[in-house]
Amino acid sequence: MSKQAREYAIVDIETTGGSADRSRITEVAIIIHDGQQVIDRWETLVNPQQYIPLSIQGLTGITDEMVADAPIFQDVASTIYDYLHGRIFVAHHVNFDYSFLKHQLGESGLTWQSPKLCTVRLARKIKPGFASYSLGRLCDALGIRLNDRHRAGGDVSATAELFELLVASDSESVLEQMLKRNSSVQRLPANLSQDIFDNLPMVAGVYYFHDRSGKVIYVGKAINIKKRVSGHFTGHNIQAKRQDFLKEIHNISFQLCGTELMALLLECQEINRLWPKYNRALKRAEAKYGLVNYTGMDGYMHVSLIKLAKHQRCIRPFYSLREGVSSLRNLIEHFSLDKRFCHFPSEVSLPTTLEIRARRSIDLPELDGYNERVEKAMEAVQTKSSSYIIVDQGRNLEEKSCIWIENGKFYGMGYISKENQSTTWADYKDDLQRYHGNEYMMQLIESFLQQSKAMHEIIPIEEEHIENRVNTQFVALKMKLM
Repeated sequence: MSKQAREYAIVDIETTGGSADRSRITEVAIIIHDGQQVIDRWETLVNPQQYIPLSIQGLTGITDEMVADAPIFQDVASTIYDYLHGRIFVAHHVNFDYSFLKHQLGESGLTWQSPKLCTVRLARKIKPGFASYSLGRLCDALGIRLNDRHRAGGDVSATAELFELLVASDSESVLEQMLKRNSSVQRLPANLSQDIFDNLPMVAGVYYFHDRSGKVIYVGKAINIKKRVSGHFTGHNIQAKRQDFLKEIHNISFQLCGTELMALLLECQEINRLWPKYNRALKRAEAKYGLVNYTGMDGYMHVSLIKLAKHQRCIRPFYSLREGVSSLRNLIEHFSLDKRFCHFPSEVSLPTTLEIRARRSIDLPELDGYNERVEKAMEAVQTKSSSYIIVDQGRNLEEKSCIWIENGKFYGMGYISKENQSTTWADYKDDLQRYHGNEYMMQLIESFLQQSKAMHEIIPIEEEHIENRVNTQFVALKMKLM
């Protein structure tokens, strides 16, 4: 589309809610603009064919009675398509309006796609420094009339006047830059500066999305930070949660990590420390069940699979009931444990429960021999009691990354200068940051080492005990990777 022939469809809609896949449009207003003046205008109420929540009625003033006799969207879809097709789509917080119209046009059998222009982003570039870029606050600051606030007709008129003012003030051709065919700016959240995105590194690390007040609302890890962050902003996700998420992003910070594994571990630590609003998966990454053992009043050692309280210690944690049940049943089979002294959670159906109760005091095993078998079983399930350091590439050529595992537990990590490297673990300790690890982080470490083909160096912390203390799996890794 040439600059001379360019036309803009300035749009505002009202809806029954914030999610395009569940909510519906109640009003549409479109102004056609040639960059200098308004050349056409169209608007209509729309029957959403669903109840308008009272909170939305209070905000917009659009009631169920007002839309009862209005056309349904399908009846006006072709008219809306004709107004939008071949024109640049302009709106304040453009992705919201665009997502609803694209979704409902698609439902009506009309495939539509247009270049987008966000007046929030345009205003931030051409008129920087305002405390707020909401339509109401921006109009107040710039002296633009805004009648019938939160009605499509009133808001679209104000948006068109704002657009004209911004175009007239565009002395640095910001509009042309934003409309470049391959420009990524329209994919970015409206409140995020293009400069912040442009300055993101293309290396491994952890990134943080911040809201307007600077609070971290999301933490993520990446092999390539810039590429991964860009992935958050691409695609056509119409869910309200994603739209709200994008609106809240005002800034991005990051920490370089050197390797994907370092980034994975730091991401876990930061989510546990910051508990960001939009992180969900790793918040749930806590073990739910665990094996414990104790000596009963009868002198026999008992083994129980229990539900874990927060931070409760156990011999072996499990992230699912199925995994824990399978492990305990394997112990019973391989170490000939007596089912009468092995206990499952109440939700596990055990066909032999009545039989076990009937045999409670019959044919008991010899006490010392049985307890010895239980002790061997408990030794077998205690995971990875080895101590070692994983050495890999650092954030630059002058350092290496280190991950410290002690007695099978994640203990700390950090970076050491190549000049200060040693083959003894004590020399690494002071340069590493202490962290609170968990079983999930150990699973990440073990899984990553099994799958990775990188040249890691795994240094035993206690070399003289390496044959006795390092799990066979890690001996193989040491031979393969060093």
